[in-house]
Amino acid sequence: MSSIDSVQRNGVQAGLDDRGVPGSIPTPRSAADAYRVSDEDVHRARLVVAENSEGGEDLRQLLDMLGLISANPDQLPPVSR
Repeated sequence: MSSIDSVQRNGVQAGLDDRGVPGSIPTPRSAADAYRVSDEDVHRARLVVAENSEGGEDLRQLLDMLGLISANPDQLPPVSR
């Protein structure tokens, strides 16, 4: 079972929505939600990608495709801008 599956199952089993609120229905997301990604969300996403990658090059490609790393070390990753 992947980390994503276990996180999703644990949330469902606990009766929590995507915000961790018990018993509520998650609200629809819009394009503007992409700009509300917290540093903690980025960190957790990187961990999940790292746990499921097949090596260093695979990890770098996946993080780059998802906008979780920046090509230029002086800039924020696209998902954090």
